[in-house]
This record gives sequence, C-alpha cells and structure tokens, in this order.
Amino acid sequence: MASRYRWYVLGLMVGIALLNYMDRWVGSAVAPLIQVEFHLNDLSIGLLGSAFTLIYALAALPFGVWADRGVRKTIIGIGVSIWSVATLLTGLSANYVQLFATRAVLGIGEASYFPAGTSLLGDYFPREERGRANAIWGSGTALGIAVGFIGGGLIAEAYGWRAAFFATAAPGLLFAVLAFRLREPLRGSAEAVGSTVAHASEASLRMLFELLRIPTLRWTILSQTAVFFVLGANAYWLPTALTRRFDMSVGEAGTLAGGVIVLGGLVGTLLGGWLADWRRRRAAAADLEVSIAGFLFGAVLIVVALLAPFAIFLPSFLLTVICLYLFTGPYGAIQQNVVVPTLRASAVTIGLLISHLFGDAFAAAVVGLISDSVGSLQTALLIVSPTLLLVGAALAALALRSIQPDEAAMDQAWAART
Repeated sequence: MASRYRWYVLGLMVGIALLNYMDRWVGSAVAPLIQVEFHLNDLSIGLLGSAFTLIYALAALPFGVWADRGVRKTIIGIGVSIWSVATLLTGLSANYVQLFATRAVLGIGEASYFPAGTSLLGDYFPREERGRANAIWGSGTALGIAVGFIGGGLIAEAYGWRAAFFATAAPGLLFAVLAFRLREPLRGSAEAVGSTVAHASEASLRMLFELLRIPTLRWTILSQTAVFFVLGANAYWLPTALTRRFDMSVGEAGTLAGGVIVLGGLVGTLLGGWLADWRRRRAAAADLEVSIAGFLFGAVLIVVALLAPFAIFLPSFLLTVICLYLFTGPYGAIQQNVVVPTLRASAVTIGLLISHLFGDAFAAAVVGLISDSVGSLQTALLIVSPTLLLVGAALAALALRSIQPDEAAMDQAWAART
C-alpha cells in the first residue's frame, strides 16, 4: 500500500474513533439532566452506561470473527451506520426503557468497528511503527470524549439534552460512506516475512478462546480489564462529580471534564506510543514497561485528585489522565505483535469481551450503587480507582517474561505459511 494512502486511512480511522467516543460519552455529559427528568437514582443512571458496554462486549464476538473472515471496511461502515442511528433514537426516547434500549443498540454498532479497525491498521503499518499508529488512532478517542462532554454539555444546557444526541448523531453517516470506500489490504501486507491472504478461514468462536493460551495476550487482557473499570467509572461519573463537589452547572462540568480528558488523553496516548517505540530499540518489553509505569503513577495521582481542593484537583487529575492513557498505543501494538495477521481481529475481540464484560460494563452501575450506599460519589471512586490500577499493573508485570518469546512465536508461525 502506498505510504501516503495509509496515512489517509489512519486519519479516517481517527475521525471514526472520535465519533465512536463522542456518541458514547455524550450520555455522561447530559446525565444530570436525564436524571432529573426521569427521576432516577445513581444506580439507574449508571445502568445506562452499563447497557451500552455489556452489549458492546457480547456483540464483539460475532463481529470479531466476521472481521477476520470478511471485508473489514464493510464491517466498519455498517458499524458506524448502526451507532449513528441509535444515537439519534436516544434523543427521541420518551421513557427510561427506551433510553436503556437505544444505548444498548449503540453497543452493537460500536462493537463491529474496533476489531476490524485494529486488524485493518495492522496491515497498513509494520511492527516498528504500530505503537505510534495505534497511539494516533487512540487520540481520536480522547478527542471524542472531549467533544461529547463539552459539546454535549453546552448543547444540552442551551437546547436540552435531546438536542445533544441529535447533534452528535449527524456526522456518522458521512464517515460510514467514506469507510465503505476504503481499499481493503491483504492480511499480512505489513509483515517482514510470510505470505499475504485475503481472509482467515481458521477464524471461529472456538479460536477466540484458544488465543488466550498466548501468555502475553492473556495477562494484558486481564490487566486491561482492571484499568477499563477505572477509566469507565471515572469518565462516566466525572461531570456529575464536578456538579456535586464544586457546584458547577452541567455546561461548566462538561466543558471542564472534556478539556481535561482531551488534553490528558492526547498527551498520554501520543506520548505512550512514542515512548514505547523509542524504548523498543533497547527492550522487547517496552510496551509493557511504559504501561505499567502509567498505571502505578496513576494510582497515586488519582487519590490526590479525589481528595484535593479544586486548585490541586485540576492539575493532579490532568496528570492522572496522562498516566492512564499511556497504555493505549502499547497495548494495541501488543495485541497485533503476538498474534498472526489472520487472527488479529479475533484477538481484539476476546480482549474486548473480557475487558468490557468484567471491566467497565458494570463500572458505572457499581460505583453508583456504592455511592447510594455510602452517600458519597467521591468515596465510591476512591474505593475502586487506586486499588484496581495497582491490580492492573501487577497483572501486566506477569507478561514481562513472555512477551519476547510470544512475538518470536508469531513470526515463526506466519513465516511458515509461505
């Protein structure tokens, strides 16, 4: 594939990632208004976030297998179309059941995109550039959260929460058309050795779980599960926490939350990819080292942020976000580097299933339940956040010995196909 075109593909994928997270997190930005209109407690509002994540994790199974066996650009285009329509329907919801259902359907659309997208980019960028490519792609998620928070909060404050969903749904159909028009690369195109194939006949639901025999993949998925819980809980509840703790309006809370997440997320994501690719010249475990450092520093900083007054909260939470986003590019690269090209979407899928199902699928609801029980959202976040970040770091450390042998095994397996 021409070098210039692969950067166009990456740019388009960044735009789709932005839409992905914008449509996902606008619900968090307008949650205080939805809570008032429908008279919901924290558990009920938290379940709206869980509805999306749970269906997202389960729907990834069939879409992941399809992504390894079918045309990935088509799967991406279909996914963008589904989640855009679901977001539009959320704005038309007349009761809690309809809200819950439309947020769940959003998960179906978004589940089709990530496994196919990861596999697609893995065939455009070689191993030595994957950390940066995945980091640039991941920067779209930080931008999407920011646009969802800031744009959603400001639109909801001016025109009502329904208008926020209408506005974020509109761009999706354009990006869906662009996705359908992408060039589909052969699998293995970016590998130094081995053949290239159009699709993977070996991909199946059984093969998804057999990939867990790869130690590095297994430990990083479990580590990611713990970190996803922390990210999901804090991102979902941040605007609400700001309105309660610092007496902000919905628009002010959404703007501040979005600003912190976009700045911290962009810096952390891009820095993590660059550091990992730079460190990889000296250490095969570079992706893990950078991620573990981020989890450990993040565990300390998030405690400071949750306990400090506003003047200290802002910089400490920004640094927390930077640390927690360092793993985005490195973990994306790991999932490609230890799995053969024909099964990369399957590897991402099993990671999504486990990380979301046992990570952030119920994170918002669990924190809401704890908040209702102890009478403090701040305390609920303090209970779960540092603990699970330390668990995530410990699980990632278990992969330090296996990553180099697993990468070598992938190279040998793919070379044997020639």
